[in-house]
Order: sequence, then C-alpha cells, then structure tokens
Amino acid sequence: MTNHDFYMDLALSNAQAMKGQTDPNPLVGSVIVNDNRIVGIGTHLKAGEPHAEIHAIRMAGEKAKGGTIYVTLEPCSHHGRTGPCAVAIVEAGIKKVVIATLDPNPVVSGNGVKILEDAGIEVVVGVRQEKSQKMNEVFNKFIVEKTPFVTLKAGITLDGKIATHSFDSKWITSEEARKDVHHLRNENMGILVGVNTVIKDDPELTTRIPNGRNPIRIVLDSSLRIPLESKLITDKLAETWIFTGENYDIEKRKVLENSGVSVFKTSGRKHVNPAEVLQILGEKLVSSVLIEGGGTINWAFLEKKLIDKVVLYVAPKIIGGHNSPSFLAGAGFDKVRDAVHLSNLSLQQIGSDYKITGYPTYSHKGL
Repeated sequence: MTNHDFYMDLALSNAQAMKGQTDPNPLVGSVIVNDNRIVGIGTHLKAGEPHAEIHAIRMAGEKAKGGTIYVTLEPCSHHGRTGPCAVAIVEAGIKKVVIATLDPNPVVSGNGVKILEDAGIEVVVGVRQEKSQKMNEVFNKFIVEKTPFVTLKAGITLDGKIATHSFDSKWITSEEARKDVHHLRNENMGILVGVNTVIKDDPELTTRIPNGRNPIRIVLDSSLRIPLESKLITDKLAETWIFTGENYDIEKRKVLENSGVSVFKTSGRKHVNPAEVLQILGEKLVSSVLIEGGGTINWAFLEKKLIDKVVLYVAPKIIGGHNSPSFLAGAGFDKVRDAVHLSNLSLQQIGSDYKITGYPTYSHKGL
C-alpha cells in the first residue's frame, strides 16, 4: 500500500461514516498531510454546511501551507450554499492535491482540477477511484439523471417467497437481518410501498436504530384506498407522501392533506406510473429510495428498468405453494435469455440468513 492509498483510505472511511446524513450531497472526506504528519481531517456532515476540504483546512491552520490534501471527490469549483473548495485550497497554500475521482456531473467535471492546476498546484487523480465511485453511487446517479437511486429490498425464502399462502410473513428472516434493514432505511431518503402493503400490514416504515433518521414514507395508491387510521397517517413519526392516479377520491385527498399527508397526482389511470413517481421525487431532491413493496410493486419498477440495486435477505427456509406470494409478481419473461442478470454480486451472512447484493443488467430484449 502506498502513502497515497493509506491517506485516501482514511478519507474514504471518514466519509463513509456519514452515510445517511449528507443527501442529496455526496459523501466526501479529506485529509491534509505535511512533513509526513496528518495535520487536518475533514468530512462533509450535512447539505448546506462546509465541505470536507474546508473542515480539514480549518483544522490544519497554518500547517496546511506547503502540504498535500487528499480528497475523495474533486473539489467543487462553483458558488453554492458554500464557496468553491478549489479556491480555498489555493488560498491555503497547499502544494499538492490527490483526488480519488472527478465530479460525475459533466457540466462541472474537471473545473476544480483546472482551478488548481492554473494556480500551479500539482494534481493527482484516480487514487482509490473505484472505491470512491461505489461509495457515492447514489449521488453519481442523482446529479446526472435528476432521479433517485432505487434499491429493491426483500426478505425471502430459498424458493423466493415473502409469505405463506395465508399471507403469514412473520418472520421470514432472522432478527439480525431485520436489524440490518433498519440501517438500509437510515441510508435512504425515502421508503416506498404499495397501498396493499399498508392495508395488510399497517407498517410504520421507520428506522429503529440509535440516532437513525426516518425516511419519507412513500405510498403508491392509485385511488386513495389507504385507511385513515393507518399508522402512516396517524403516528406523525415521519413525512408520508402518497402518489395517486387520475381516478382518485377527491374528498379523501382533502382529508389526507388536512392530516399533514402530501398527495401527488400522476397520469396513471388504473395504476400509478413508477417513472413519473421517480421524476417527481427527483424534483423534490429525494436522491435515494428503498422499495419494500410486494411482488406487484417490485415488478412494476423492474419491468420499467427503474431498479438500480437489489438487496435480498435469503432465509434458509422453504414455504412452497402456488398461492404463496413471491417477491416478484407480474407477467415475467417469456425466455430465460431475457432475464435480468445481477452483476457485481456480494454475499454476506447475517444471523442465519444471507444478504445478497447486486446490480441489475437489463437485456436489450425482454425489458
């Protein structure tokens, strides 16, 4: 491991610790080194607050002059709620900048590097680039496409079931796996389900971990069938947003909005349009969504190629049964060759279950 790798790994580790705090901004860490000693460390903590480089420069003070700064993402070059970090680095007298990856936004990518190089600062790009890009997969999509990064999560048996034929689902997965799900919720800005899940389970959809944040609770409900006594309406533990279709109940919408629920109308007639939901969420600066729906909702998003990541908690159980619901419903594919493949797979044992994470590769056929 080189010195560059060591210091960048430290910056990446500090940035990763802020996951779930900075949306819709990226996770960024920074380390300043002078005379082989760490003199400043900084992490971006929250949108609108100083960036990682500024925290590190303030900690280093005069010791930043002549030093090297390691940054997990190209220093910004524009004036937003905070000033441009590239300019602050120049003003601090830093002589070398090591960057993991350039800004993914094509409009500004490379601008920060240009400011630094025009000031005579040596710039190195690409140290731990893959790690940095993976860490900011949510931001990398959102800043370019302006729609949320979508993760499909399900707890399933070995035969892909999420409940028995009598719809008993407590509990498919272990307590340890269910605790891990709460960390997933904490990392996402929104959590999405269909109205059938609300009617059957009356969930809270909250994050039950110390210092966790509750995501926005998003419900797809084409005709506003959601019961007014649902916890999502009455508990006030988090915001609840309902996406409905053209044939919604006008009077019920008024009641829901008077209860503090936000209702958004989409162009769907029988069903809510998933792509339109994501477009609206993007406009509301929701950069990440965790889908915890049933088979119908899951398929609706997969069918439209809207799933970016899949997380499956697989329990060593077999339920069987034609009428036992699976985590994917819908028509499915005619041919095996048209199936969605998962790439970059990772496998982790959690309790008695296995957590499988992968990224869908959509066929040019089928979908």
